[in-house]
Amino acid sequence: MTKPHRAIVGLLAAFSLPSCATSHRLAAAGDVHRLLIAIRDDDRASFDAHVDRRALEAQLASRLARRAAGADVGETWKGLGVMLSGPLSRAAGSLLLRPEVFRAAAEYYGYRPGGPIPNTLALAGALKALPDGRVCATRRRSGPCLLTFADEGGTWRLVGFEGALP
Repeated sequence: MTKPHRAIVGLLAAFSLPSCATSHRLAAAGDVHRLLIAIRDDDRASFDAHVDRRALEAQLASRLARRAAGADVGETWKGLGVMLSGPLSRAAGSLLLRPEVFRAAAEYYGYRPGGPIPNTLALAGALKALPDGRVCATRRRSGPCLLTFADEGGTWRLVGFEGALP
């Protein structure tokens, strides 16, 4: 390939990257919108359709295990905490993975009962494309991810939450 051709191919690749990120954000925005509506309206069936419980419980187990391992207690208690992190995360998942628990996050993005609903394009602007193909909703444009979504069989589902643990 000649140098001019390589330069053209390089430019085309560079311009296609932002559009790929934009298409991920736009594709995800519809499902994220449906999840936030489900949270606002306390629609358990729609909420469950847009949440990956296994992924969230695994994330919770990992966070609990890290917290237990770093606790200022004896090794026996740390080991017990790490060992119980899986069962505890499954139990906590049934208590925490409900629409009302995520209500504050939905309200933060403008999904308040009785208020105007943000449009999907506005929501897409609040999403950030991640290098691994997932997207996340942040508190600020350049801030850390609060809610993370992955495309699972054509539906974007909540797979990560970086809120405070109880």
